[in-house]
Amino acid sequence: MTDYFEVHERDGAARVGELRLSSPLTTPALVDDVLEDAGSLWSADRERPAGDDSQLTVLPHRAFPGGTPEEVRESFAVDAPDVDYPSVAVVSSETVASQGTDAYALSNVQSVMGHGAALVEAVVDVREAIPADTALLFSGVTTPRNVALLAYAGVDLFDGTAAAIKGTEGRYLTTDEAYFLEDLDELPCSCPACQQPREEFTRADCAEHNVSALESELAIVRRRIRDGRLRDYVEGQARHDQWLTAAMRELDDQWGYLEERTPILRDARIDAATADTIRRVEIQRFADRVTTRYRNRFSNPLVLVPCSAAKPYSESQSHRQFHDAIQWRAHLVSMTSPIGVVPQELETTYPAQHYDTVVTGRWSEDEKQFVSEVLQRYLERNEYPEIIAHVPDEGYRDIVERVEERLALDVTYTVADHPTDDESLANLSSALSGELKYSKREREHNTVRAIADYLLGDGAGDDLFADIRTTSRYPKIQVRDADETQLATMVPQYGTLSFTLAGARRWLESDAPTKRVEIDGFVPHGSVLAPGVVDADEDIRVGDEVVVEGPKAVAVGRAEMFGREMAESTRGIACEIRHVEET
Repeated sequence: MTDYFEVHERDGAARVGELRLSSPLTTPALVDDVLEDAGSLWSADRERPAGDDSQLTVLPHRAFPGGTPEEVRESFAVDAPDVDYPSVAVVSSETVASQGTDAYALSNVQSVMGHGAALVEAVVDVREAIPADTALLFSGVTTPRNVALLAYAGVDLFDGTAAAIKGTEGRYLTTDEAYFLEDLDELPCSCPACQQPREEFTRADCAEHNVSALESELAIVRRRIRDGRLRDYVEGQARHDQWLTAAMRELDDQWGYLEERTPILRDARIDAATADTIRRVEIQRFADRVTTRYRNRFSNPLVLVPCSAAKPYSESQSHRQFHDAIQWRAHLVSMTSPIGVVPQELETTYPAQHYDTVVTGRWSEDEKQFVSEVLQRYLERNEYPEIIAHVPDEGYRDIVERVEERLALDVTYTVADHPTDDESLANLSSALSGELKYSKREREHNTVRAIADYLLGDGAGDDLFADIRTTSRYPKIQVRDADETQLATMVPQYGTLSFTLAGARRWLESDAPTKRVEIDGFVPHGSVLAPGVVDADEDIRVGDEVVVEGPKAVAVGRAEMFGREMAESTRGIACEIRHVEET
């Protein structure tokens, strides 16, 4: 736990924070100018440093390289003293434990760099062992090329040592390459060090440029975290080095680590520009929830349709044509890469209306495999009296046919040439001849219940909203009980539900999984700070609806931290409060 580091914004494991020195520093950042090393105990005994609020003090330590035998580490282990100034404990990822400091420096960092699996294992082991509100420092390894991936993995603090040393060795660093100075005919940079003729550019200038390039890259990383789009950047940036790409993919396999830290909703668009996008937590979580929590409540046939560039799909020209042919006689489910399948009730739910993908008309085998697996799981869970595939040949039909064969289904195909040509739309309308329309009331009620299932868990929609009325117009549906008391409102920006206090009470009384935050004896207004949190459910994610309970108040709001972070942190906003009632 810390008094000198506070996280302000999160993008998965990456954070924008504040190192609260006498002159505050926004992280992720270089800390060369504020870092004071009290020294290694291997060379001499060290007095406890005086320290002060102007610097980040590395406490006396014994560093262990990777592979040091456990008995050696245990014999020479050092416990960090309790100090009242900003401090850093040096730890090994192989035997890390909380030391009560504000930051932790990884002693075996050199041995894990260059190896994707080793790096990810080290970062995850350390981050899981130290309090969520403390910073992680990597020293002596950071370059403009690798710093974005390191920040994405969860590293907060860096130094410019490696970049400067490479400069004195005549290596000119950019975000995608390391050049020998003698191979450069011109300087591809406009930093102050590079504002001179190439022939006058020295190795000292090169060191200055390298550190400047590293600082510039960190500024981009901070901006990307604030925008919620660091992953988009890393997917491109990691391509410049094979081991960085491997590290990104290894990190994707750390589902528990990333999923806990990834918001369930945000404004940021997902750019699906590479095959690795499919592996993103947001994509995998949506597919998982659709195939394990969502349940179709319509008795009409299923119509599978292609996605559209416009979001939400129902506002696109092609989907309006589909609706004109269907006339509410079927349940519409869109097929798309990289999302998978999107039932019409969840078309506004993040990330279904928050992504953009490369459109070539050709599907890769990875895309076909992923979407077909999601569609198969969806159809294994949901039964329909009839399945109609109104999809073009390019990729879509291949996917449906794979699932049709695996599940021994009988699918009707209605597209002649293109999904929106007259003949195809007529085929679609004809295939639904004799089917009864479902009502606006049924559409809206099922939408509310589906979103509740998606957000809270399988069956939550029926537990919470079995007997409701809906008012206002889609997608700003208001949910009321039989007495006209408002329970919740649909938020079209994210496709989520915003509860009232009456809705929160119904939630607490229901069998639906509840996300609770226990607070001290105060009445929250506006927000609940982490020091006021006594405990929080571990399955809370950033963006979740939460019920806040304490001796003096009951409130409802939205989580700004994940559950374990709320319980561990000593600084920062745990959740924003929407409605509160004194008790």
